[in-house]
Amino acid sequence: MINAMPLLRMENIRKRFGATVALDGVDVSVQAGEVLALVGENGAGKSTLMKVLSGAHPPDSGSLWLDGERFRPRNPHDGRVAGVAMIYQELSLAPHLSVAENILLGMEPARFGFTLRAEMRKRAEAALREVDHPDITPETKVADLPIAARQLVEIARAVAVGCRVLVLDEPTSSLTAGDVQRLFALVRRLKARGCGIIYISHVLDEVKTISDRFVVLRDGVTVGGGETESTTAERIIALMVGREVKDLYPRSPHAPGEAILEIESLAGEAKPEDASLILRRGEVMGIAGLAGAGRTEFLRAVFGLDPVRKGRIKVGLYSGRATAARRWGQGMGMLSEDRKKEGLALSLSIADNMTLTRLCGLGPFGLISPARQIRAARKWIEALPIKCRGASQAVGDLSGGNQQKVALARLLYHDVDVFLLDEPTRGIDVGSKAQIYRLMDDLAMRGKAVLMVSSYLPELLGTCDRIAVMCRGRLQPARAVETLDAHAIMQEATGSL
Repeated sequence: MINAMPLLRMENIRKRFGATVALDGVDVSVQAGEVLALVGENGAGKSTLMKVLSGAHPPDSGSLWLDGERFRPRNPHDGRVAGVAMIYQELSLAPHLSVAENILLGMEPARFGFTLRAEMRKRAEAALREVDHPDITPETKVADLPIAARQLVEIARAVAVGCRVLVLDEPTSSLTAGDVQRLFALVRRLKARGCGIIYISHVLDEVKTISDRFVVLRDGVTVGGGETESTTAERIIALMVGREVKDLYPRSPHAPGEAILEIESLAGEAKPEDASLILRRGEVMGIAGLAGAGRTEFLRAVFGLDPVRKGRIKVGLYSGRATAARRWGQGMGMLSEDRKKEGLALSLSIADNMTLTRLCGLGPFGLISPARQIRAARKWIEALPIKCRGASQAVGDLSGGNQQKVALARLLYHDVDVFLLDEPTRGIDVGSKAQIYRLMDDLAMRGKAVLMVSSYLPELLGTCDRIAVMCRGRLQPARAVETLDAHAIMQEATGSL
């Protein structure tokens, strides 16, 4: 039963960073035993609002109330002690520590100044059982875990706090379908115990499935909300972007031309085991498959990031194995699924990141003119468009969606012919997704070739001309999208055909 008085209330929250207004009078409330979906485009203010709640950012004005009492967290530790647990989209684990040490960081059981290791293990195991993953051992170093397992450790840490308010920021971005269902089961258990949950996601199917209410932020302002059950995804999207998005998946008639990428019997050290395809100019081809099937390893092997055990790769006129640097020179660019670790240099500026792979022409005698570099970057900032203070702003200061656009802009600036895109829309908002889909369609119309890996089947079916399915390291023959549906792809991905 939901009480009349909210468990959490945030009233008229304002926050400014220099000339940028991040929050402009936002009101949000969450009841005990309620899941509130907080949605909006990247840069709408969602993460800033949650950092105010956690104590990471002090608000310029406004008030917070927790259980009817004023709540003034001075830092994230204050927030945790009060029972506010945060799961950020960018994980905040200490990779050099064990799973147990991360789960109980700052709350280690101790006696006479000595940590009680046995008690720590016991509590960590209990938290891992709550997230339905007792297979993750407390002694394992976090650095040795895959991204999905790290995300589950972060969630287990929030559970171990004994949270009253749990904030989940894009919690499923690295999870398998099975782990998503386990997470939803945990959310429902916490909800039944009276926990208030704020769920931030760009996946509207998840929002509809797990939340009771939704609130939409746009440009730092609350623009709407309501009961999730009685609304449509189309209405939520319209509130997010300020307009109707009638054509989320634009696909013009493409006329595939000559082969630009030919791969024959490619095998990596572990995966892929066997992959062959022909990608043509003017074509968007999708690679579907389950997590762990070898899709990412396939792209990395093609681009020269991972070793190739056998097989043949031909890019245009160039045949044979090559380093990533030579692939750039051959007209191929790759967008990594891990933009933070591999796709961007976060401490460098937008201009630096965009021009890193092609510095020639930015100044005389091999020198770089900052003015020319900024002019080159501005073209793509305006074209995509990228929400920022200017080309000199550090990429690490941008929202996830705008960071992704910077990573794509580097490929556009380099003017590659073959685009290898690994999960290009993961963790970004609907408006930014629509822009990326339009960009892919435009690239194909201009005679470029796009090879995209995606875990989201509607995206593949909506944007691609052909789709090939990876199953246990083996790439099946590509088929025209008109002959496929989600059921057929999943059958092929699971080896059920």
